[in-house]
Amino acid sequence: MVSPSRFSLLSRFSCAQPVKLSIHRNLHTITKKQPIHHLGSRFSSSTANNQSRSSLLYGLVCGILAGGATYFTTRYIQNRSLSRQFAVGNASVDHSPFEPVFATSKVYPKFIKELKKVLGEDSVSIDADELERHGSSSWSSYHYVHNPNVVVYPTSTEQVSAIVKLCHKHRVPVIPFSGGTSLEGHFSATYGGICVDFMNMDKVLEVHDADLDCIVQPAVKWEDLNDQLQSKGLFFGPDPGPGAEIGGMVGTGCSGTNAARYGTMRENVLSITAVLADGTIVKTRRRPRKSSAGYDLTHLFIGSEGTLGLVTEITLKLHAIPPCRNVAVCQFESIHDAATTVQNIMRQGLNVAAMELLDDTQMRIINEALTSHWEEKPTLFFKFAGGYKAVQETIDIVGKLARKNHGGKFQFARNETEAESLWNARKQALWSTLAFAKEDLQVWTTDVCVPLSRLPDLITKTQKDLKDAGLLGGIVSHAGDGNFHSFLLYDKNKPEEFEKASTLVHRLVLNAIHMDGTITGEHGIGLVKRAYLNEELSPDTVALMRQLKCALDPLGILNPGHVLPQPGESVSH
Repeated sequence: MVSPSRFSLLSRFSCAQPVKLSIHRNLHTITKKQPIHHLGSRFSSSTANNQSRSSLLYGLVCGILAGGATYFTTRYIQNRSLSRQFAVGNASVDHSPFEPVFATSKVYPKFIKELKKVLGEDSVSIDADELERHGSSSWSSYHYVHNPNVVVYPTSTEQVSAIVKLCHKHRVPVIPFSGGTSLEGHFSATYGGICVDFMNMDKVLEVHDADLDCIVQPAVKWEDLNDQLQSKGLFFGPDPGPGAEIGGMVGTGCSGTNAARYGTMRENVLSITAVLADGTIVKTRRRPRKSSAGYDLTHLFIGSEGTLGLVTEITLKLHAIPPCRNVAVCQFESIHDAATTVQNIMRQGLNVAAMELLDDTQMRIINEALTSHWEEKPTLFFKFAGGYKAVQETIDIVGKLARKNHGGKFQFARNETEAESLWNARKQALWSTLAFAKEDLQVWTTDVCVPLSRLPDLITKTQKDLKDAGLLGGIVSHAGDGNFHSFLLYDKNKPEEFEKASTLVHRLVLNAIHMDGTITGEHGIGLVKRAYLNEELSPDTVALMRQLKCALDPLGILNPGHVLPQPGESVSH
């Protein structure tokens, strides 16, 4: 038999070493043939005694040999694995030698032939431009660029299952791609492999008006969905950046400006259909708004960034379009005054649909990019939604709270055209920064989230760090839930500026953790932030996540290198 300590050691490598399963089978077979509670009767005669001893000895020898074989196989795999180094700021990212073993380049010609038989020639691409487009994007080009070996375009859940079965058979890494607007290197193919682009799975499959839900495929854009729902008097709550698709929104657990009232993706997804690492198709639950049936698998997949399964259908919660909607804007002398106003509003339980805080730098960037004429001060943008009287009452109360906290003129829209014009400055914040960046400047977009009471402290610290580093960066906050984004600008031709930006992100993330916050409110972990996951949670909590990953993906083929820190990965303070 394998000793307890050795068996524990082998268990640690279960994600990378499927051969461990054969030990379980061998031990189970031995135990089944020789049940301990039956051994007494087997020793009742000398013949039986000898037979039993021989069988037991045979079983022990098999167990030892199996354990030894697995141990040396494990060591062999460890020794042949390559070590890679990445870094952000002072975070050292060390790929552990305990890596899964993936397909070599020799496997791919046969693998691609099998793919074409399943999908057809037109749905499989090895075009260099397509591989590059699926390895990174301008949204996150400051992260590591790793292209896949092949890109495929399935049209159904069944095709996705067939693709993943082939990947499982050949040990080919699988990276899901839905929209490509992610900001933390989520679809960078760190080990090569196959990119599954869901562009042909872009259908709204069902809309249940009476139940306020719908079923969609992963490549449905949230904006297109809301356009379709508008005629039914319905809409989908989360509103992230333009171009985002539902599959990617599930993968990152994103939200947007409406999160303060309508919640994030976690509050707006009812059910998921996913393809697991061996090609098995599962559905996490049915359509009711609540269920106590078993484990909450739906939320397990949300925010998992394709590391636990490929999401192919999503049942979404919908909301009725309120009869009255309005927008207001107020500017303040300080970030603290603006943030205090947000806290006062939340404490009074006022029904505000969105509260967005932009700092003075971001307002300057918007003025230059859009040729607008806002005062360059910390600015709060509000959305109100509900019955007409309720909206007017809420606007009046919010206006009084803003004035109490030294707010300036409280502007609110008198019609839909004015509302769109006022809100446009907020909605164009990122685009304004990209336009402002021009040719040589790169925009590094990152996010953190802290308890509401700590938001002004973190924004103030970040502004000071930017000033000390001599870099320009705007801050845009979903102030209603303590989430904020920093758009850092640096010269991509100057390595020292990239290093400064990297260090700023490092400090921002650590500051958020020290304020009992999170390293990401909605962008996800991706590649860079995985080193900080132990800091935010704990090694034991991350170990539990790793056990879940290993249970669902024992070969480690699903978006490898993302989300979970590797053993030995650390962050310098």
